[in-house]
Amino acid sequence: MKQVYFDNAATTQMREEVVNRMAEVMKTVYGNPSSTHAYGRSAKTLIEQARKTVAKILYVAASEIIFTSGGTEADNLILNSAVRDLGVKRIITSKIEHHAVLYTLNKLHEVHNAEIEYVKLDDCGRVDLENLEELLSSSDEKTLVSLMHVNNEVGNLLDIKKVGEMCRSHNALFHSDTVQSVGHYELDLSEIPVDFTAVSAHKFHGPKGVGFAYIRKNSGLQPLIFGGEQERGFRAGTESVHNIVGLEMSLKLAYEHLDEEREYISNLKKYFIDQLQKEIPGVKFNGECDDFEHSTYTLINVCLPVSQEKALMLLFQLDLNGIACSKGSACQSGSDKGSHVLNAFLSEEDLKKPSLRFSFSMYNTKEEVDYVVKVLKDFIEG
Repeated sequence: MKQVYFDNAATTQMREEVVNRMAEVMKTVYGNPSSTHAYGRSAKTLIEQARKTVAKILYVAASEIIFTSGGTEADNLILNSAVRDLGVKRIITSKIEHHAVLYTLNKLHEVHNAEIEYVKLDDCGRVDLENLEELLSSSDEKTLVSLMHVNNEVGNLLDIKKVGEMCRSHNALFHSDTVQSVGHYELDLSEIPVDFTAVSAHKFHGPKGVGFAYIRKNSGLQPLIFGGEQERGFRAGTESVHNIVGLEMSLKLAYEHLDEEREYISNLKKYFIDQLQKEIPGVKFNGECDDFEHSTYTLINVCLPVSQEKALMLLFQLDLNGIACSKGSACQSGSDKGSHVLNAFLSEEDLKKPSLRFSFSMYNTKEEVDYVVKVLKDFIEG
């Protein structure tokens, strides 16, 4: 059976060079980085070199990069400490953020009585910047804005530089989940007025279980995990040296090949959109995913002309045909609330139809697109 992996927004295949480098480190550099003997110093050197590499790519100081277990931990560290330690009383966010942000904010409201306000979205899921300006102007409370750079479900791009400038003009802190953009877009954090970001290596062909937080220097943030003094006191626990080295190498390779891979993947996405429009009348694209200027080149979110009853079998049929993608429909079973992102802005009519997210990497091909479109067409017409 043909196997097609179109779920790269969920996680990516590791590059072979990264796997080999990590295996080499696991075999030869096994000292505890906190140990003062030669074995420990060798491990510590690799971590600090990785930190410098990441910092150079993002145009920040090495001291501003804190390695974590991934984007979720980085988001939790930033948001919890902002309320607990920085005196943030109010957080402005959107209803289409990742659950790592939304669920953390819910808990901060419960435990610390933090005020959570949601910026308006238009019918494509775009953040209403005029409304954001109004919200920023409406209170003198210490405020943090948390808005993601690239939406993980529909691919909408936020102008984070503009948002950062708005936040700065109102003395608000700005946190952006950049899990879907780092490794795919050049980000000069010395020019973008963002205070905190979260990143995960497995989104750009690196290992799972490792990421980092960018924390602007002198922010006053405090640790979430206590114990040793690792990661400049921000994150206790023995560092995962091989994973950090894997993150470094995968990020470095992502930017070395960025232009060629972006062009290849963009052409693949355009081809997929063209074929869907040609073969499946009535297909729609959620958010701005068919707009290459305002959405990421790495994914599309497709609303298919299929009845609610038939939609129950769609993902099952795709899986039977060896196709991996993600569901994005509102309600396909009694216990399934569906996508909170699509629920935030789709019409009632479109919410009744199944939506699927297809996300791409340089390992995908046009032949795979043709196969997926054929399977979808046969299912819809069958």
